[in-house]
Parts: sequence; structure tokens; C-alpha cells
Amino acid sequence: MRPRALVSTRSRLRGESVAQLFRAADIIVLAALTWISCAQANPMGIWMSPVDAVAPFFAGALLLIYNLGATHAYGFRPREGLIQHLITVTGAFALTGAALAAILWVARAPNFMLEAIASWFCLGLVLSYALHIGWWLTVRRLRRSGRLTPNIVIVGATKNAERIIKSALERRDVAVLGVFDDRRGRAPDQIAGVPVLGDTSDLVGHRMMPFVDRVVITVTSTAQARIRTIAAQLHALPNEVTLLMDVGDNGHASVLSRMADMPLAQLAGSRQDPDRAAAKRLQDLAFAAAGLVLAAPVMALIALAIRLDSPGPIFFRQRRQGFNNEEIVVWKFRSMSHAPKEDRGARQVSYDDDRITRVGRFIRRTSLDELPQIWNVLKGEMSLVGPRPHSPTMKTGAVESSRLVAEYAHRHRMKPGLTGWAAIKGSRGPVDTPESVRVRVALDIEYIERQSFWLDLYIMLMTLPCLVGDRQVAR
Repeated sequence: MRPRALVSTRSRLRGESVAQLFRAADIIVLAALTWISCAQANPMGIWMSPVDAVAPFFAGALLLIYNLGATHAYGFRPREGLIQHLITVTGAFALTGAALAAILWVARAPNFMLEAIASWFCLGLVLSYALHIGWWLTVRRLRRSGRLTPNIVIVGATKNAERIIKSALERRDVAVLGVFDDRRGRAPDQIAGVPVLGDTSDLVGHRMMPFVDRVVITVTSTAQARIRTIAAQLHALPNEVTLLMDVGDNGHASVLSRMADMPLAQLAGSRQDPDRAAAKRLQDLAFAAAGLVLAAPVMALIALAIRLDSPGPIFFRQRRQGFNNEEIVVWKFRSMSHAPKEDRGARQVSYDDDRITRVGRFIRRTSLDELPQIWNVLKGEMSLVGPRPHSPTMKTGAVESSRLVAEYAHRHRMKPGLTGWAAIKGSRGPVDTPESVRVRVALDIEYIERQSFWLDLYIMLMTLPCLVGDRQVAR
């Protein structure tokens, strides 16, 4: 049930998005082929040719695109072999050819038109075969790498859990990483070959959670008290938590998501909107690429100043928590005296900290030390706007900051950002009191709930004035 390699949820691809990308590529290739074929069949040019001389080509292209979708040629089922997939593509062409032949027969098309359409059809078939062989191989590689198959864990060693596991084994559309049970003493060691790894407390702190897309509770839906207890225990997770609806509840399946052909109801966590996520990623790539070009001369001067100011490396790397509690390596310009061991983030920086160098004081005050994080944005580990990344071991006083607020992990339901809603609202720098932690988390969660393109744009525009007007916050 486990993939060959565990891939973080941040790197997971949605099958629907990949299929849409393949469909778009097919449309572009067919449109180009149709245009060229029309131009060759009509010496006067496409725009000067009569409608009946170009209409069959475009009608055939539209029919083919429709039939490829209608025959599920973009489904790429896990157990579908290459030959089976090409047979599906052939079926789409057969339907298109039959419809096109009927149109040409009714229209009494001349022989030269029939020959041109036949050439277009055959060439389109060859190109589609080549494209779909490439798509099939790409999907197989993505599945083997674990990027296309979502990972789940199950809570509840029940008959429902066995149903999910058997369905997943048959369909190969999800990977079950393990089973947890709140009543571990009564649970077996494995369910349908998947090991029972512990109870719900073991699940919350398990190292596999950054690779888990969804937690599925399989306790019978009539055990309301038990479900409420489990949901409360799992509320601290940033992962999506869902409840498997019993067979008797299938009448409500139209308003639920589905997995392994079974209906699920969301209890907690943030369900990702793929369109919004794609728009945010495009926004990050566009602005970050432009920012990197504009900031390159400044970054070169900062690197030179750091090298001349104090011994040690130019860049500083530190592990931080990103989306879904995934640990990422964040880049910054070094602003403090170089130490033999990497600072793990347990000691937060304070105002007038004696570790800060002369150049470091300036670049921290202006936040120029964070410019290298543009690279983290381009890699997809961070976003331009989002909750600031904290160290996994960061402490507020003598207590780990994550233990001070029950909803602390909720800020990891979105990628961390170079700037954010909390930053422009005054919550910048260290969180050295329990109250400052609560304020930071509340602002981060508010942003996650409100996130939009226009809000991100507003935050980016307000970041510079906020930094220029702030002289006291230690960053």
C-alpha cells in the first residue's frame, strides 16, 4: 500500500489538473494541425476560402476533442495498460471518423476535399498516438514517484477501514500509509495487511504526517460521542480530517467528497481549492521571478558587504516548518556572528542582540536579509504571502511556542510567506510572550480564511511602508 517514496503534500499533483494539462496540449496540437491542413487544402487562403471548404476541418477537430473526453481518454486509470489506452484513443477517432464521413457524404464533398480530410485524419491519429504515449508514460512515472497518488491514514481499526483498504488495493487510486485506533488495546496488529501503528496521540506527532493528504475516520457514524472525541484530538492537525459515511448514509453522497468510491464528510482541516492554489502559484512565480531580477544587484552588494564585515558564510540556512508541518530549509543572508553549530531556533532574536553584526543590523531592520527566500518561493516551498515560517523547536520563554495555542498548527494549512497579514498588522519579529503567540496565530488563521489575489496584492503593497515605519521590532 505504500508508495516507493514518500512525497510531501506540497509536491502532490491532482489527477484532474494533470488531465486538463494534457487535454490543453492536445487541443493546441490539433488546432495547429487543422490550421495547416486548411491552408494547404485552400490555395486562396483560409480567410478567402468559402465556409464549406474549411468547415469540415474545424468540425472534425471539435468532434475529436469532444470524443476524446467522452471516451475518458484522459482518465489514465491506475491499472490501464498502454495498449488499452491507445485502444481508447482509437475509439475516439473511430467515432469522429464516422461522424465526419456522414457530414461529408451529406454535403457531397468533392474528391480533393475528401483526400485533404483523409490526410488530416491520418496525421491527427499519428500525432495523437505519439502524444498519448507520452502522457501515459508521464502518468506512470508520476504514480511511481508518489506525486500523483494521494496518501491517507485511517483512524479506526474497523470493518469500514477494511473496506477502504480493499477498495484502494483494487483501484490503486490512493495509498494507505497506516491505521491508528483510539482503542489501541482492543485493535489487531493489522487490517487487511496494513499495520496498526498506534493510537490517536501517536498519530498527531507522527513523522509521516507531512506526507499525508487526508486523515479518514472509519468509526461507525452512529458512535457520535467517540467521533467527537477523536475529532477533538485531531483538531490540532493541519491535515484534512474526514469521516467515512456508512452505507446507509449514501443518500447524502452528492454533497460529499469521495475517495475509493466511498462518500466522505469533512470534519476539520483545510480542503484545498485547486483553482485558487494554481492562481496563487502563478502569482508567486510571476512576482518572484520579476523580484529576483530587480533585486539581483542589491543582493550582490549585500553579499559583498557581509563578506567584508565579518568572517563566515554569506548565507544562513535554517530548518523551518512549512505547509502541512513539512520541514523546509529557508535561506537568508547571514546577519549574526558565525557559530560552529547551526542555530536551531530555540533562542529567538531580541532587540540589540549581541550576536547581530553591523551589516546584519541594517539588513534585519530593512528585512533585506530575507531576499534569498525568493529562491524558496520559486522552488514552491514558500509563497510571497502567507504565515511567516517558524522554527520547529522555537520557544516562547521556556515553553515550545506550538504548545501555547491549540490552533498553532492551523497556520501550516498554507505555505509560509515572505510577508503576510500578521506582518502588516504589527505582529513581526519574535513571539516572546504567550499573548504574542496567540495574536500571531489568530492573524495567520484569519489570512488563510480570507486569502485572495487582491488581498495578497494589498499585503505586498503595504509591506514596505510597514517596514520603513518600524524601527523597534527585532527581526
